[in-house]
Amino acid sequence: MVRVKGFVLTEKLLFKDGRIMFDWWDEIDESKEWQRFIFHLLSASYAVVSIVALVQLCRIQLRVSEYGWTTQKVFHLMNFIVNGLRAVLFGFYKSVFLVKSKALEMVLLDLPGLLFFSTYTLLVLFWAEIYHQARSLPINKLRPAYYSINGFIYFAQACLWISVRLSQSNLAVELSRLFISVISFCAALGFMIYGGRLFFMLRRFPIESRGRQRKLFEVGFVTGICCTCCLIRCIVSTLSANMNAGLDVLDHPILNLTYYMFVEILPSALVLFILRKLPPKRVSEQYHPIR
Repeated sequence: MVRVKGFVLTEKLLFKDGRIMFDWWDEIDESKEWQRFIFHLLSASYAVVSIVALVQLCRIQLRVSEYGWTTQKVFHLMNFIVNGLRAVLFGFYKSVFLVKSKALEMVLLDLPGLLFFSTYTLLVLFWAEIYHQARSLPINKLRPAYYSINGFIYFAQACLWISVRLSQSNLAVELSRLFISVISFCAALGFMIYGGRLFFMLRRFPIESRGRQRKLFEVGFVTGICCTCCLIRCIVSTLSANMNAGLDVLDHPILNLTYYMFVEILPSALVLFILRKLPPKRVSEQYHPIR
């Protein structure tokens, strides 16, 4: 028997198909107390990450208030919004998971994922601009491409939500999950391409270059973290579509805890920690306001 903050978990042995199994997983899934604890834990975790992003945004604004909305500020603002929205959704998990309209439920649960995609592909855009500038390549098409890609993704996802509402079929739901899988894979590919290019470009700099080692660490670790979380989301979304099984369900809190911890909460927390350094008061040429 295991006791955790008033919760009792009894490990019973079951025999199924000739194998000995523990039923603790099913016991947690069926327990209202454990459901409440796990979903509120997710809500609190998202809230902490959201507050950290907001505090960092305020610190950056106080440091370089005269430079308007820079890429770094927008990145932290979007982190605040995405994680804050997730915190609210998991705080009211019963109302969200038990909503009658399947389309509305998908909007509530998928929209933060799309915002997460936009938030972290902003890093890809920033790295692409640095790489193109260092190579004396034109950068005037990079930002319009970012806006166009994100606009297309939101439009396509909105069409899928509408089709779910109108058709009431599992096909539209499966297509929506596959769409999430595709954009997650594209995000991972973007990080590998531009994160990898920037990393190897920095490695060719002289060892005595100021800040070289720190930038190598930042780019390498952020690329690895973001690629991993995007690929996990891609694989899980694909399996969910193929098996016709939802990712967000009320009676599987352990799966929700594991999935969101490894796909959003831990990656966001680690990236915010790695990129915690404030910009210098005299801003370099690479620190551009968003136009």
